[in-house]
Amino acid sequence: MTDPFEIVGKIHFIETIATGNGIREIRQLNKTYGRGRWRKRKGIAIVSFPDGRIHHVELHWYEAHGIGRKKLKIKRYLD
Repeated sequence: MTDPFEIVGKIHFIETIATGNGIREIRQLNKTYGRGRWRKRKGIAIVSFPDGRIHHVELHWYEAHGIGRKKLKIKRYLD
């Protein structure tokens, strides 16, 4: 499944908001994508939608070394 948006440029102001057992979905992440040192992260990015709209948004996602970013989600629009 692809995301219904595309990140334009880089994600800025990246912060880790949870790690390891502090992540509610840790079992599902390990089962779906493999065991890893999972982190829940957030950051600010510009995204483009298929209909041509462009917005600044706050993104949340899960990330593990060697596995990459998974389950990107727009949490709020900033403009």
